[in-house]
Amino acid sequence: MLFLQQGAGAVAVQAAVCGHAGKFQPDLHLVPGRVFFYLKLSLVAGLLLASPVIFYQIWRFVAPGLYQHEKRVILPFTLLSSLFFFGGAAFGYFVVFPPAFKFLLGYSNDFLSPMPTVKEYFSLCLRLLIAFGVIFELPVFMVLLAKMGVVNAAFLNRHRKYAILLSFVIAAILTPTPDVINQCLMALPLIVLYEVSIVAVWLLGRKRLAGFGNSEATGQAE
Repeated sequence: MLFLQQGAGAVAVQAAVCGHAGKFQPDLHLVPGRVFFYLKLSLVAGLLLASPVIFYQIWRFVAPGLYQHEKRVILPFTLLSSLFFFGGAAFGYFVVFPPAFKFLLGYSNDFLSPMPTVKEYFSLCLRLLIAFGVIFELPVFMVLLAKMGVVNAAFLNRHRKYAILLSFVIAAILTPTPDVINQCLMALPLIVLYEVSIVAVWLLGRKRLAGFGNSEATGQAE
C-alpha cells in the first residue's frame, strides 16, 4: 500500500521538478477511479517485477523444442531486447517525460488551469515508457532481420532518407504533446538508433543463420 501511495503522489513530485509546485494537487475523481488506479498500478508493477520469472518459464517451455543453433540465437537476442527496452523506457522517463509534462502544465491562462489527475499522469507515463522501450528495440530487430537475410547494411544505407522521414512521422504520432521539441526528443533517438542499426548489421549481420527455423537443419533438439 505504501508503494501505491507513493505512486499516487508522483504527479506532485513531477510538478515540483518542472517548477509548478503548489499550483495544483493531484486529483482522483470518484472513488471507483481511485480503486481502478490502484488496481492498474498493482497490475503493471506486478508484471514488471514478475517478468524475469515469466520469461524463464516461457523459455523452459519453448527450449526443449529448439535446435542448439536456434538456442544460441534466441537467448542472446532475448537478453539484449530486454536491456534495450528498459534502457529506452529509462530514457523516456528521465529525459523526455519531464519537458513533456512541463509543457502540458504550462498550457494555461486566466481562464484555463491545469488539473491533471493521477489516472491521466499514469496513463501518459505508461504510454511514453512503452513507446520508447519499443523504439529502442530497433537495432536488435534489424540485426535479427539481417541474420534471416531480409535486410543488409547496403539496403539500410539506401533507405536512410525514408527512415529519417518516418522517424519524425512516428514521433509526431507517439509524443503526447504537439510541440516540436518533444517530437525531436523522440525522432532524434530514432535516427541515431537507425544509424546504430546500420553499424550493427554490418558487424553482426553478415553471417546468416543457416537453417534457422528449418526442421531439417543440422543439430539435435534437446
